[in-house]
Formats: sequence, structure tokens, C-alpha cells
Amino acid sequence: MVYQSPAGARDLLPLDVTQKRWIEERLQQVFHHWGYHRIITSTLERMDTLMAGGAIQRSTVIQLQESEDEALGLRPELTASIARAAVTRMAGSTLPLRLYYNANVFRRAQEGSHSRQQEFYQAGVELLGAGGLLADAEALLLLVDCLNALGLQDWTCVLGEAGLTRSLLALFPLALRDQVRWAIAHLDRITLESLPLTPELRTQALMLLDLRGHPADVLQRVASLKLDAYQRKALDNLKSLVELLEESQASPFPLVLDLSLIRTFDYYTGIVFEVVNPSNAGLQVLGQGGRYDQLLGLYHPQGQSYPGIGFSLQIEQLHQVLLSTGQLPAQTPDSEWLVVPDSPRAYTAALAHAQTLRNAVPPAKVELELGGRTPAEIYDYARHRQIAQIAWVKAEGKIVIETVNNQS
Repeated sequence: MVYQSPAGARDLLPLDVTQKRWIEERLQQVFHHWGYHRIITSTLERMDTLMAGGAIQRSTVIQLQESEDEALGLRPELTASIARAAVTRMAGSTLPLRLYYNANVFRRAQEGSHSRQQEFYQAGVELLGAGGLLADAEALLLLVDCLNALGLQDWTCVLGEAGLTRSLLALFPLALRDQVRWAIAHLDRITLESLPLTPELRTQALMLLDLRGHPADVLQRVASLKLDAYQRKALDNLKSLVELLEESQASPFPLVLDLSLIRTFDYYTGIVFEVVNPSNAGLQVLGQGGRYDQLLGLYHPQGQSYPGIGFSLQIEQLHQVLLSTGQLPAQTPDSEWLVVPDSPRAYTAALAHAQTLRNAVPPAKVELELGGRTPAEIYDYARHRQIAQIAWVKAEGKIVIETVNNQS
């Protein structure tokens, strides 16, 4: 019988881990420079926490066997867990909270999905307790800083406004609203044209579907609509944000405004955004996020809510894009020393010398020869592993240092 990882999961081998850490370390440096602190939440959560008041569908959660008093599941994303921790474990902390994470998440593969993957790796941030223009700009500019730190060139930020889009969808009959929303989210023009809508509403639906493009053009088109006070304010805020982003960047900000952008998780109340990169299969989403000003209130004992905004970056997708750039490490880090005892009587001295090398400043990467190989085999091993130096340890404690020629 051949044992393999279960469907939807995969093993990360040493080179995969080295490349993954290369990405994560650069993102972590950026998070630190912006004043964010790491948080680690439980992989297991109560189902009512994970579903975020119905904003996350139960079908996406990998649910575990229920205990006697509660249903548990694996987190499909981090925002709900961090919101829960912030209003319970971190209650009373000075706001705003700047938190970042680097963790795996789990989502049940959906029917008809091309990918059966169920475990994913993400890095991201949550800015809690801060609303308004500057907080929105911080999240987006931090995202740009992350992409620049990775040396990514060909990407676009797609920006939408969940509250404005949701209010524009309120014009449609309740019985058809979810279908209209789904069709717009999936850019499905055929479905929109086939729904039993009045000619006026069908025109409105198709207009929403096409509200994407250069920010100035989209803002002008939306401004021409008959908007109520809430919609007008949301549009003005969006315009101010676009102007601030454009003015704060030395080079042009690769920004597309898209009011048909609807996120899978339905807890967003303000701006929403995605970072996309062109691939052979079309646009690939490298990260996404948005503003959620009601979510924290779901977990607060008194229902008190705080504004929040955040984003996540998809490590697997970033890994695939960066592989073609040649930036990622091509091999795992080499050991610098191989310490070889020449007999059992030299074991103690060999162990001591290896530890001395590891305790040096800076510490060295040291392997210990475990026996059973001839000197010729030891040389071959050192060359294969690109180990630069061998320390031959004699029984009386004498040490002979030899530099290995790894060019042959």
C-alpha cells in the first residue's frame, strides 16, 4: 500500500519550505516596519465563531466531530478568529490594534471546483479600532509595500466598495437579489440577461456588471446615477481614497475601480480589494481584503463594535509567481561544517567540537558524521551537500581541518 497525503492536502519538502520562508520573512519585515505585531490564534474554533454571524457559509468550513456541548471546525480564514480574540482576550487594549499573522487555513473543496486543495497558507494584517480615510489608505499602501518587498512587477489592485454595491443591489426584488449578486460576482452576463427582471432592472444589473475600469471614468459614471445620501457619501469617500492613493505614490498606482467586486465572505461593509496577476489561466488572485465595521460586535459580550480593515496574501500563489522570476532560493541552505570522529573513542571530542562551532559568533551550520562510511564516501557526501569544511576529530582530541573542493 502506498501512503499519500489526503486529497486536498500536500507536503512541503525542504526546498518548498525554504522558498516559502523567503516570502514570509520579507512580508514579516514589512509588517514590523509598519508597527504590526504577530498574533497566533487557535486552528480550531467554535462553528459560531467561524461562521461570523452567517457571513461565512457553513459549507466552506471543514467541521470536526461535535463534542457534547459545541461544534468545532477548522478556520477557513483568520479575520473572524482575530476579531474574536481582540474583543475577548485583548479587551481594554489601546486602540488601534495592528496585528499580523502567518498561518494555514482550511476550506472544504466546493462542488465543481477545479482545485481540490483544502489547506492554504496565508500572511496578512488586521487594523482594528480605526475607521476613516487614513486607515483605508494605510491598509492599501501596506499591501503595495508588501508586493514591492517581494519584487513583484506585473500586478493590479482592484478596488470596490461593498456597502455601495450592496445598496445598489437593494433595488432588485428580494427573491432575485441573491441570483443577481451571484451573477455580478462571477461576471455572468448570460445569467443576468436570463433572469425575470423588468427591462429597467435588467439595464441596472448590466450597468453594475460593467462598473469597472479607470477610477476617474467609473467614478464619473456612478456620479451620474440617482444616488441617495448614503450612496453619495460612500462615493465621495471612495473618490477621496483614490485621490490620496494616487498622490501618495511616486510612481503610478496600478489601480482599477470595480464596483462589481463582491467578496466571498459577506462581512465587508466598506472598501474591498484584490491584487491580481496575469497568468496562463487568466487573472490570478494573490491577495484580498477589505473593511468590516460590524464584525467585532458579533464577538463582544455587550455587542460593542469597532471598525476594522485587513487583507490576506496567498503564499502558494505568490510562490508560483515568484518561481519564474529567479528570486527564490534554488536550494536549501548548505551546512558549513562536517565533524567526523575517527573512532568511537573520539565521539565525546567530536560532539564537543561540533557544539563549539554551533556556539560561535556567528553560529555555524554543523553536521555530525554518524559513522559507517569510508573517507572517500565522506568526501563525496560533503561535495554533494556543498559542505565547505571537514573537521577530522582524533581519539586524543586532536582536530584536523580540511577544506573541501566542491568545484569538481
